[in-house]
Amino acid sequence: MQFVLRDIGYPWKKIVLDARPDGSYTTSMKTAISLPKDVFEKAERLAIRARKSRSQLYCEALREYVARHSPDEITEALDRAIEENGQPEKRFVTVASNQTLARIEW
Repeated sequence: MQFVLRDIGYPWKKIVLDARPDGSYTTSMKTAISLPKDVFEKAERLAIRARKSRSQLYCEALREYVARHSPDEITEALDRAIEENGQPEKRFVTVASNQTLARIEW
């Protein structure tokens, strides 16, 4: 199934959108949410300042929130970083341990 759109300013120009198997023509999900007025207004100002659409701003904010609150994903990201870069140097722990042991009477 295809959707054919015509640009009002250019009626001879066609934009053809192929429908996906589920009948939609976009990979995005539409949703409705309720926000406190002050949050909406701050987000609106930020979107304008950042030259982003409201949808893009909300998508980036939600993506960041989900990433911060998904401990498994954080652990996996840290594991990948260590795998790529090696274990961090443990010099501080070694020096601190040696100094502590030197002060303790055995």
